[in-house]
Amino acid sequence: MNAIFSINNVVLETERLILRGWKIEDLSDFYEYAKVDGVGEMAGWPHHNNTEESLKILNNFINNDRTFAIVYKENNKVIGSLGIERYKLEDELTEFKDYKGRELGFVLSKDYWGRGIMCEAVNKVIDYLFNDYDLDFLLCSHFDKNNRSKRVQEKCGFIPYRKLVFSTNLGVSEPGVMSLLKNPKKNIEFEFSHKETLLL
Repeated sequence: MNAIFSINNVVLETERLILRGWKIEDLSDFYEYAKVDGVGEMAGWPHHNNTEESLKILNNFINNDRTFAIVYKENNKVIGSLGIERYKLEDELTEFKDYKGRELGFVLSKDYWGRGIMCEAVNKVIDYLFNDYDLDFLLCSHFDKNNRSKRVQEKCGFIPYRKLVFSTNLGVSEPGVMSLLKNPKKNIEFEFSHKETLLL
């Protein structure tokens, strides 16, 4: 089942990054990377055409309080986001009905690709969600064409779990993979449903 989650003023820190809730003052940094063609599209949403679009989504980040801003310490810029989202298909995926989990979703500024930054952020959030929040499992998905996201998930320990087709905010359907990570401190054995899409 989807666990209840909110950031609630929590701040996480790694060697290069600070992960915190979004602020209205982050608008300029947000628009700077969200307007770049190919950044949002890899996650299923269109790049932003103006700051008004960015402001609307930024306000959603603030109000929903479940998406971390990724701040690069060296220049104090917000360079991406990492959401602790509700996973979809909660009723269909009956293997999770007695366990608490969420789905991670992330985007990083194109200027910072290839530096291991997203792995650093994701690993820190995994540690927090499993050890401080006591979640049982996490899900994370990627489109077949998004090899960067696939590599991040693999490096962070996610195992390919289901082959699915995802509806996107671009108005199209994209084939992709949902991956699974179990809390290593817990002895969890899932009884998987819908064997026709299972990859395990």
